[in-house]
Amino acid sequence: MKYLLEHALVDGVVLHDVGIEIEAGTITSVDTAPCPDTLNEVVRGLTIPALANCHSHAFHRALRGRTQAERGTFWTWRDQMYAVAAELTPDSYFALARDVYAEMVATGIGAVGEFHYLHHQPDGTPYDDPNAMGRALLAAADEAGIRIRLLDTCYLAAGIGSPPEGVQARFSDGDAARWAERVAAFDDDRVGMAIHSVRAVPRDQLAVVVEAAAGRPLHVHLSEQVAENEACIAAYGMTPTQVLAEAGALGPLTSVVHATHLTAGDVVLLGDARVFACFCPTTERDLADGIGPSRALHDAGARLTLGSDSHAVIDLFEEMKGVEMHERLRTQQRGRWSAAELVSAAAADGHASLGFADAGRIAVGQRADLRVLDLDSWRLAGTGASVESVAFAATGADVRPFPGGR
Repeated sequence: MKYLLEHALVDGVVLHDVGIEIEAGTITSVDTAPCPDTLNEVVRGLTIPALANCHSHAFHRALRGRTQAERGTFWTWRDQMYAVAAELTPDSYFALARDVYAEMVATGIGAVGEFHYLHHQPDGTPYDDPNAMGRALLAAADEAGIRIRLLDTCYLAAGIGSPPEGVQARFSDGDAARWAERVAAFDDDRVGMAIHSVRAVPRDQLAVVVEAAAGRPLHVHLSEQVAENEACIAAYGMTPTQVLAEAGALGPLTSVVHATHLTAGDVVLLGDARVFACFCPTTERDLADGIGPSRALHDAGARLTLGSDSHAVIDLFEEMKGVEMHERLRTQQRGRWSAAELVSAAAADGHASLGFADAGRIAVGQRADLRVLDLDSWRLAGTGASVESVAFAATGADVRPFPGGR
């Protein structure tokens, strides 16, 4: 099928009157000077590659609008999150996740990294299928029509030196070797790996996770809270970043999530390792986490990606804007991130961090997972077809399906 795209976002630049050909779900040609007589359909608006949501906790969506009644911190919010985690079954988790993923698809997201640690029954006993909860998430993604990287997460402790408490029994496999054995039983190439955090995986267990994850994406929550850093330094005499480096957990397949409270030395370590740094601005401000050094990480060599995390908001366009706006607040300077850089973080780099190198660009050989922005919407009318409009004016409400797709 051949299309004439009225406007198209191609490698960070908006081009006009672009011809593309799609065969079996793959882009087979991109022509910047097409002959209109050879094209089957004209696509009005601005065509963009589908975005990648690199950090999701699907069950947190149940908390939207329910955690704002009183003051608190990340830790008091976590108590409410644990109450939800205590109640879910494979069936109810499937239903919740299916709706979460459907909302992602509707707002322009084509791939999700699901950071999954809700593994077992409420008392910690495995289901007859030890991966029943993970399979519910995979099935939910299939039904919603979103590509998924299920980041099966090792979670073994309530804190450094503390065994699991309460609902955390659902999260723990006992030790990293048993976690790795359960994950191996998935036999599904959509499964990646995650370390919950240095507070939830003991230092002497980290290398087991790293070995199990060899060749696959490895994600980890890093320095989201000052208390986490303080506990790590007190226990190990090192920052969480240094602990991960010691375990061999940092590298070009690694994504560090949040990376909010880093030392200058941490930034250098992460940049030198060429990690992905996944920022989730709508959640980080919702939970009062703080503002992380996104630009400093990028300048040191890390690659920015984006996630909606707790799903207080599901809108990667808002996450794009949020990274730049947080940098403006932190530095009192505008233009810390260019629109093209933010779009790359939300699309090509995001897909790459999930191990999907064949998506996130309008280019030959890429998946034809495309969306269209309605340039006549209230938000985009008069802004013009530009990469700045994508990053700083559009929202998920402006997304329309590509003809023949979602």
